[in-house]
Amino acid sequence: MWNSDHMDRELDFDDEGRPVLITRAAYSYEEQHRARVRKYLSIMFWRIPALIAAAAAYGIWHNGLVSLAILAASIPLPWIAVLIANDRPPRRPEEPRRFPDAPQHTALFPRAEHRALEAGLTPSAQPHAAHPGEERTH
Repeated sequence: MWNSDHMDRELDFDDEGRPVLITRAAYSYEEQHRARVRKYLSIMFWRIPALIAAAAAYGIWHNGLVSLAILAASIPLPWIAVLIANDRPPRRPEEPRRFPDAPQHTALFPRAEHRALEAGLTPSAQPHAAHPGEERTH
């Protein structure tokens, strides 16, 4: 039978009466892009006030170190804003890889795939090894 009291408890609403997201579906590309643009603009917004604060600090205290500290704090802001704005959710396993033959990781110190000499072989046991006093004939 239908139980409307139980149904009200299953469908949750937030304090403003909006339904709570109950799916695990990813946000659309447009929503993700808008969120990243808002993050970028909010970080870059602080660049101009930092320059104004540096000028005001120099005018108030006549101390160039305080102004330089404020400017130094504002220098990485564009870099941070771009990194955060270009960030996207991690790829799901079912998403196609663009380079299917690419290795999973690149070794920091690559090594040869095969050894140059086989372990345990003496020079006389190796193929085409010349014995002392013999000349190679190839």
